[in-house]
Amino acid sequence: MFITKKHISRRSVLRGMGVTLALPFMESMLPAMTQANKTPAGKPPVRVVCAEMVHGAAGSTKYGIEKNLWSPAQVGSEFDLAPTSLLPLDPYKDYLTVVSNTDMHPAEAYEPPEIGGDHFRSSSVFLTQAHPKQTQSSDVRAGTSFDQMYAQKFGQETPIPSLQLCIESAEGSGGCDYNYSCVYLDTISWESPTKPLTMVRDPRMVFDQMFGVGISVEQRALRRKADRSILDWVSSQMTSMKATLGASDRARFDDYTESIREIERRISRIEQQNSGGELRDLPLAPIGVPDNWTEHVKLMFDLQTVAFTGNITRVAAIKMSRDVSGRTFPESGVTSGFHTMSHHGENPQRLTQYAQINKYHVSMIGYLAEKLKNTNDGDGSLLDHSVIVYGSPMGDSNLHNHKRVPMFVLGHAGGPLKGHRHVMAEDGTPTANMYLALLHKLGINVDSFGNSTAELEL
Repeated sequence: MFITKKHISRRSVLRGMGVTLALPFMESMLPAMTQANKTPAGKPPVRVVCAEMVHGAAGSTKYGIEKNLWSPAQVGSEFDLAPTSLLPLDPYKDYLTVVSNTDMHPAEAYEPPEIGGDHFRSSSVFLTQAHPKQTQSSDVRAGTSFDQMYAQKFGQETPIPSLQLCIESAEGSGGCDYNYSCVYLDTISWESPTKPLTMVRDPRMVFDQMFGVGISVEQRALRRKADRSILDWVSSQMTSMKATLGASDRARFDDYTESIREIERRISRIEQQNSGGELRDLPLAPIGVPDNWTEHVKLMFDLQTVAFTGNITRVAAIKMSRDVSGRTFPESGVTSGFHTMSHHGENPQRLTQYAQINKYHVSMIGYLAEKLKNTNDGDGSLLDHSVIVYGSPMGDSNLHNHKRVPMFVLGHAGGPLKGHRHVMAEDGTPTANMYLALLHKLGINVDSFGNSTAELEL
């Protein structure tokens, strides 16, 4: 790599044995980016995060709507998140667009044989808004997902077009209940209507994918065996490059590399702990997977933040749970199993407890928002230049319906999304109308998406 003292290409990388280290956005890149992007300020690209949480929300029930357990009572810009499960996002209200009262009709049963299979087709609908074909064979069919539509247009400019991540185990093949392939249960990303994408659960695999792009498996294995940080393999290049940078760029580069080093330390610590012979909470999980759900989610979000900072990818989809999961979330203050609590029987006390679990899950998005907001990205922060879509394809989990599904969008998308707004759709509005609006704001001109009927005004 050749670096001048005047400007650095946004595509520059540092290479060592088994290592490819992309660079963060720096002021030194502005002239190069201005030329490449043909915009006066070298405007940074928009990043997209799609996060699915299963089992709906307490706020999608009759009682939950009355008590505003998910969406606020006020529509428009003057709304109060205090009663809602969205309270952890209060510091980011200026970035928040709450979308309420939309339905995911494609997740409903269309034919009698499909009745009862809501858990086993819902995830395939979340980002495709397409009704999946009921089959346990390889002839699966849904639709091209929202994240992949963006990746296919803008993800080809980065080393990794998109990341697909998950927290719970994913079988990825074979048959599940109600005559549905398990692939419908295990992924939210579809490259095409017939090509689902595998979600990666192990943070070590994600780390190696991010920093070993184009490097062989053998080289990555040798690098790990040497028990050295990936940064050690490019340390001389890092020193040379820093000598050409101004003070602010040096600080930015140091923050970036320290984030990588800290993630690497955490992954190594988890692997050492899980291979020590102690009884694990998740005995069948890879050794790189933390037993603690919070730790796992935060690690995956930290990896996404670094990937966005280094322009390694612009797109990430994360499946934060798996339908029918019995996992507990004691940090929420509720010790009962997730799936058990989702069948609340419309009991107000159980619904209130379920809303606590919903709030805890949302707090993880607050963690990601904080990371993105504190990361400089040209003329703003990563959060300014991002779109985070969070929600569930199920509404009232007790009824297994897909009406009034919980959804929100976070970020400004580089400007088109203003935030600080609660949008309540008219009854019967397809959730696909929200996705259609987002696609248009992201520069993807399509006439329709899934079962959309019109663009929802965001």
